[in-house]
Amino acid sequence: MGVSMATARAWVERWDRQQERYAVDREERFTVIGDVVEHAVVGRADPLLLDLGCGPGSLAARLADRFPHAEIVAADMDPLLLELGRTHHADAARYVDTVIGADGWTGALRLGRPVDAAVSTTALHYLPEPALLRTYRALASLLRPGGVLVNGDHFPPDAAACSELTAHVGRRRSERAGGHAGEDWRSWWDAAARDPELTDLLEERRRRHALRAGSGDEQVAVGRHTALLRRAGFAHVAPVWQFGDSAVLVAVMGDTGGPSAPAGA
Repeated sequence: MGVSMATARAWVERWDRQQERYAVDREERFTVIGDVVEHAVVGRADPLLLDLGCGPGSLAARLADRFPHAEIVAADMDPLLLELGRTHHADAARYVDTVIGADGWTGALRLGRPVDAAVSTTALHYLPEPALLRTYRALASLLRPGGVLVNGDHFPPDAAACSELTAHVGRRRSERAGGHAGEDWRSWWDAAARDPELTDLLEERRRRHALRAGSGDEQVAVGRHTALLRRAGFAHVAPVWQFGDSAVLVAVMGDTGGPSAPAGA
C-alpha cells in the first residue's frame, strides 16, 4: 500500500495548505510549540520527542529540522496520512500506527527511555473526557520529571457565552491571512479519493473508521483540560500562546514526577 515520493509530496503539500483554513496562524503555532520544546530540552544531547496524532508528519518534520539530534516518534491511526508521512518526511521520525487513548496504545511506541517532550497539534480534540484523562495519565507516565506536554489546538473558553466570540476572532484572522482561499478538509479528501494510487490506503482508512464510529470534536473547554492534566499528575499547566480559540497549552511534569493533585481534584 506504499505511494511514490512524488505522490506523497503533492498530497502533503496540499494537506498543509488546506490545514491553514483551520489552524489559525498554523506556522506560528508550530514555531511556538518548537520554542517550548527548545526550552524543555536545553542541555540534552539527544532528546526524545513524541508527536501525537502526527498526520502526514507536518509538525514532526519541522521539529526534525529544528532539533536534528532529537529522536522523534510520531503516532497516528490514519493509514493514509501515516504512509504520506513515512514517504515524504521519511527521515523526520519513526512513524507508529496506534490509536491514541485506546487500551495499550503506548506499548506500540516501543520507547526505551523517558520522553522529554510530547507534542500535538489539532489532534486530541476528538477524545471524550474519560479517554482524554486516560491519555494524559499515560503521557504523564512516559514523560521524565520536568518533561512537557505541548498541545496546540482549538480550545473553547470556559465561559460558553464566549465560544462564538473566540471562534469568530479566529476565523477573521484566518481570512485576513488568506487561509480560506484554498481547498477545505472535505474537498481534500474528495480529491484524494480520485487518486488511484491511494485507493488501498483509503479503503483501509474507511474500514478502521467504521470500527470506531461515533468519534468527533468533543469541544472540551480549556479549564477542563487543565483540570484533567492536573488529575493526571502534571504539576503546572498554562497557555503560552493564543489567538481566538487557537492556543498552545503546556503541561509540565513535577521535578520528582508523580501526581501533584488529589485524584478527585
